[in-house]
Amino acid sequence: MNAEPVTVLLADDHDAVRARIRLALAGEGFEVVAEAADGPGAVEAAERERPDIALLDVNMPGSGIKAAEEIVQRLPRTVVVMLTVSRDDDDLFAALRAGASGYLLKDTDPSRLPFALRGVLDGEAALPRGLVARLIEEFRTRGKRRRLPLMRQRGVELTEREWEVLEFLHDGLSTAEIAERLKISPVTVRRHVSEILKKLRVTSREEAVRLMQEDQEPSP
Repeated sequence: MNAEPVTVLLADDHDAVRARIRLALAGEGFEVVAEAADGPGAVEAAERERPDIALLDVNMPGSGIKAAEEIVQRLPRTVVVMLTVSRDDDDLFAALRAGASGYLLKDTDPSRLPFALRGVLDGEAALPRGLVARLIEEFRTRGKRRRLPLMRQRGVELTEREWEVLEFLHDGLSTAEIAERLKISPVTVRRHVSEILKKLRVTSREEAVRLMQEDQEPSP
């Protein structure tokens, strides 16, 4: 008697990508029971089909990260795996924080996809080798976040990456220059800047830099 196939929700805004994944999974004990082209559609399909695995594109319309978070919260038995072209470690951390159990690159050998997904179902981590070292470093520095006292807003805490971005802003670097220095995308830089401004309760980069400068001034 054959085992029941592993049911899969496939969400990506590119038809060609979905077709390639369907082909890779065909005959390997997987069944694609639903497809979606954006985040909200993925969440809706997941709630309807309750698949074993939700394979989500990170950057599809409506945010694959947000869809992952909602699916994990609503369907704890569905394993979420991100599929992406992004080697940006910040995207990786966002996916893991959202509850994803795997992070696979779209240029992965298609023949390895079924093995990777079965590994995730068995409790193994599916991560690109190139991002594993950055993940280890993140755990090493966890709990060692820099605290910026701030004269007018004490207790504001920035992550290591946010601190790096703020320091580059202080040095006058542009978004593109910061992205190049940190080897991340400009979109990710803007996301960090937005988070910094929110934490510091200011509305511009200039105000954030000014607060940093004031904090570094010696007390009278």
